Amino acid sequence: MDTYRRNAIAVGILFIACSAASILSAAPLGSALDSSDYLQALAGRDGQVVLAAVIEFIWAATAAGIAIGLYPVLRRHGRALALGSVVGRTAEGVLVLVATVCLLMLLTLSQQQAALGAAADSASQVLGDTLLSARDWIHGFVMLLPWLVGAFLYYWVLLRSRLIPRWLSVWGLAAIVLSAGATLYAGFAQDFGFTSLNTALNAPIGLQEIVLGVWLIAKGFSPPGVASSRAMPAA
Repeated sequence: MDTYRRNAIAVGILFIACSAASILSAAPLGSALDSSDYLQALAGRDGQVVLAAVIEFIWAATAAGIAIGLYPVLRRHGRALALGSVVGRTAEGVLVLVATVCLLMLLTLSQQQAALGAAADSASQVLGDTLLSARDWIHGFVMLLPWLVGAFLYYWVLLRSRLIPRWLSVWGLAAIVLSAGATLYAGFAQDFGFTSLNTALNAPIGLQEIVLGVWLIAKGFSPPGVASSRAMPAA
């Protein structure tokens, strides 16, 4: 098995793992953070919060790993664009971890509030609201901006290099544009939930990245693209 094939399999696994982690990260807590008494809801859910944090760590690591794994191949077709995709998706991963820290701080705050009971003051609620708002803004808007840039860059290089079928690259680029629309809507409307509009606009890229992951595992990079990559000097 040559380097390109191993690289394709590794990146394919990362695509699927990242998609799964980003979706499953919300499962352990359910709607606990959506309730008005979210601090009380979190107080007795230590295990669920830690599990959500672990899943988000996987999300962050695999997001950066996708662009890093693609870089050795894509740099032959556009070093600056390939490097930009690494920066974008690494920034995404860092921001996911910042949101995870906010969640863990909310857990600690909820436990302190539960221990104080009636003596808990309004400052705890204000701090909790601030941490929750920061997490919502990161997940619903700020983190998505570098992800959009990073993903657009590597889909553009993949389209130019013919390393994957053209239809798959075009699907990725079109889906990124739709997702950008959803992100801008979420930011201006300050609506970060799973609304019907957000779900509809983000569904194409979610499905595309799973399909791309399966394609890379099963088929690898396209022979014409691999041949042109090998013909180019390494940057």
